[in-house]
Amino acid sequence: MSRERHIMVAGGGMVGNAMAALLAKAAPSVSVTVLDAQGPPSWNPDAEVGLRVSALSLASQRILETCGAWENIASGRVSPYREMRVWDAAGAPDGMAALRFRAADVAARCLGHIVENELIRQGLRDCLASLANVQLVDEAPVAALDLAEERAEVRLEDGRRFSGALVVGADGAGSPTRQMAGLEVRGHDYPQKAVVAHLRPEHPHRETAWQRFLPEGPLALLPLADGRVSIVWSASPEQADALLAMEDRAFLDEVAEAAGGALGAMLECSRRAAFPLRMRYAPVYTRPRFALAGDAAHAVHPLAGQGVNLGFLDAAALAEVLAAGVAEGRDPGDHALLRRYERWRKGENLMAMAAFDGLNRLFSNDSVLLGGLRRAGFSVVDRLGPLKSMFIRRAMGVDGDLPAAARAAA
Repeated sequence: MSRERHIMVAGGGMVGNAMAALLAKAAPSVSVTVLDAQGPPSWNPDAEVGLRVSALSLASQRILETCGAWENIASGRVSPYREMRVWDAAGAPDGMAALRFRAADVAARCLGHIVENELIRQGLRDCLASLANVQLVDEAPVAALDLAEERAEVRLEDGRRFSGALVVGADGAGSPTRQMAGLEVRGHDYPQKAVVAHLRPEHPHRETAWQRFLPEGPLALLPLADGRVSIVWSASPEQADALLAMEDRAFLDEVAEAAGGALGAMLECSRRAAFPLRMRYAPVYTRPRFALAGDAAHAVHPLAGQGVNLGFLDAAALAEVLAAGVAEGRDPGDHALLRRYERWRKGENLMAMAAFDGLNRLFSNDSVLLGGLRRAGFSVVDRLGPLKSMFIRRAMGVDGDLPAAARAAA
């Protein structure tokens, strides 16, 4: 394979693997090398459910189907969610009904699926392993990046070198390759940590994703295939540390109270973990022979586990642009070609980031005035069918300027 048709993807996470699979399938004349600093996925059907899960939208499911990975993922531990209930801590005791999004409202079978991140990686990894024009390189952290006029070269920490037409930086929010490429990142830290755990509730979750907005941050309860719920509780750092230090029974009671009794008592819990929350975005996604995708370009607040859906849309858009360019005889590292992708995705991502950030700021307070406005807003959205349908379709990822891989088959 000629150097001009070789593309290197730095990052073997969900977005990097999806980008590699989509491009390799759409452009068989291109060779793709995935440089995975993490190594192979650790998902095991007999092991405990991983703490990091994502709420995959319908658009993301379609992208994974196009990759050839969804069938294997769906055969693992996957829970559909057919409804979302959102309410405010300052609402009435039965405020669970404040705002309900149902798949039936838009004639869909479900709104999305809750899936372990490592299961998604595993499904994509299996797909990549079956593609003749993909090379997987494990435990391959990038040490240096050289973006020259005619080619890009990557040097790994162990001294190995790879060169080609383009490097895709899909190596996470802290993206080493973004820094090496000289691309700026902006944003801020939230005064919050996300506490994650899996809990068994007294009442069935009914394939519903629950989210209650509390003064210090939202609490999401996402349905798991085994009947438990995966919680993502965005709390102050002090509260998060206290939640981690509690005995199990005290922690379970705290979650049940914070959820307003939505699912009754909490009966048992897994181990717990917490991670700091940040918002980051790159004002520029591309330069000659380099492009960012996923969290490397934009890291958002984990409201209901939705952030990875933006990354999958990046992967699909970039693969589509590159495949079209190759078909036209273009150099995949040509900046004019890469700018097509940047113009396509940056506006959509900035809009989603602003929405996530604004929701967190609007709800993470105990203002009486804002509480009244929030409840009034819930009521308006819940009663206006077209507006409600628009919100549902956005949450499903089926509105906007979508890549072909995210659109329904004709």
